Amino acid sequence: MTAAAAPLFPPGRVTLLGVLNLTPDSFSDGGRLLAGGRPDLQAAVDAADKLLAAGAHILDVGGESTRPGASEVPEALELERTLPVIEALVRRFEAPVSIDTRKAAVAEAALAAGARLVNDVSGLRFDARLGAVVAKAGAALLLGHLRGTPSEMQREIAFRDVLREVGAELAESLALARAAGVPQARLAVDPGIGFGKRLRENLALLAHCGWLRQQLGVPLVVGPSRKAFLGELCGQPVERRDAATAAACAVAVFAGADAIRVHDAETGACAARIGQALRDARRAEIEAELAAPARGEMQP
Repeated sequence: MTAAAAPLFPPGRVTLLGVLNLTPDSFSDGGRLLAGGRPDLQAAVDAADKLLAAGAHILDVGGESTRPGASEVPEALELERTLPVIEALVRRFEAPVSIDTRKAAVAEAALAAGARLVNDVSGLRFDARLGAVVAKAGAALLLGHLRGTPSEMQREIAFRDVLREVGAELAESLALARAAGVPQARLAVDPGIGFGKRLRENLALLAHCGWLRQQLGVPLVVGPSRKAFLGELCGQPVERRDAATAAACAVAVFAGADAIRVHDAETGACAARIGQALRDARRAEIEAELAAPARGEMQP
């Protein structure tokens, strides 16, 4: 199997997506990889090298902030921020590159430049053409859950049963992707932690992501990294939330997540190992119970 054909979320591995934000206003690290408003290629390559050395498997490049309250970025500006960096990363590294975008034109250009995954936080609700672009390129598609747009998603949050509602809406996104020609084997989902959810919804989605994974039948990615609900729980500013992020990631992996999206790959990789080890231990215990003779049965 060639590198291009290898699955991005192989079974048995917790995949780490390392975040590379090329925006001035991202909530966690806005402006860090820009110089004079333009992408700093050397800084981006150095940051990618650090992420990969620490354990990241995929480099997720974004040129439009989707933090709560963020405004839409013009297509041309998003391309100006991301394309030079994607081209530099593809030349330098073998690791797959992802483009974090809601726009079909940006995705098309990024895929032509060598990206292999499109991370659409809107789940094909923002630009219906994006699914066909991914299908034509033979790329993979990560479908996020988001009601509305980042600019207004936190204003009127209304869930009666967040697990079933998010599951149903992600299933609709999967159906849209398949109808556009993206095969099931190249699809993954993200329940959208922090995207139009309050603390209780975020906690429910993290704690029960294994149920979502089972219902939807495709790899499930979670991205709690440094988000506001962690600050709400721990009382910490964004720059001090890596320990809380690690705890949330470990719980998500233990619960059944296939992948995590993180800013700090070193703590993310450690969290993934802990969560996976605990998940494997639980599975071994269950298998041992199933293999044991029924209670009260005569021993041979």
